[in-house]
Amino acid sequence: MVRCAFIQELGSGRMEPEMRALLDELQGRHVSVETFTAKKLSRGQIPLARDALVAGDVPTVLGALKQLGIPAPETHDYPPSLNSFLHRRVWRSTVRDLKAAVLQEAGPPVFAKPHGRRKRFTGHVFASVEDLLYLERASASTEILCSEVVRWQSEFRVFVVHGAVVGTRHYGGDPAHRIDEEQVRRAVQMLEESGEGTAGYAVDFGVLESGQTAIVEWNDGFSLGAYGLGQGSYTDLTLARWLELVRPG
Repeated sequence: MVRCAFIQELGSGRMEPEMRALLDELQGRHVSVETFTAKKLSRGQIPLARDALVAGDVPTVLGALKQLGIPAPETHDYPPSLNSFLHRRVWRSTVRDLKAAVLQEAGPPVFAKPHGRRKRFTGHVFASVEDLLYLERASASTEILCSEVVRWQSEFRVFVVHGAVVGTRHYGGDPAHRIDEEQVRRAVQMLEESGEGTAGYAVDFGVLESGQTAIVEWNDGFSLGAYGLGQGSYTDLTLARWLELVRPG
């Protein structure tokens, strides 16, 4: 458990719903909680410690880890152990190569998003020259993840703490198209057995037009969108991942 917690606010008491849920739950667990702004953290005005949870958006949590001398965790949107659940081709590329392919009309439309945590643009389907406007803020050498374009009938986020599914929440498409729970169980088991799972994370799954359950992407267990997950489970997940990140060695 943590000794205390620092939770990000947006100013004037405004908070993201996930941060409000953490605040309420931790106070209910009799954990000392303080709120802070990103500016206060950047000025080094937060008494950080490994046993003091820091919760907020991705840049804020990474900034806190950096101040603690802890390297940012690697990202792996598509864990190798789950390749069999992709049901589409995925590959690494660069903005330069993507632009060239679009300008030369070389092949079908491609879905692309930045690789890593520096999000110079949001994921987008690139089908014509007009779509290249989405890349204005990205340098030619920016690494990206590309995939074949597929149609999702529905999308769900599956939340996992210490290898156990603690909740599943719908966030896109028709909720009547349910994901295959047995496939989800197998995927989580494979993540755990491969060592690619963390103490707390979420995997987004969807149902393709073919009816197959496929992985949309893997999400690290800090700064997660909760999509209505119960605040107790969300807090357990956030705490589990923080304690893993700050664990010595």
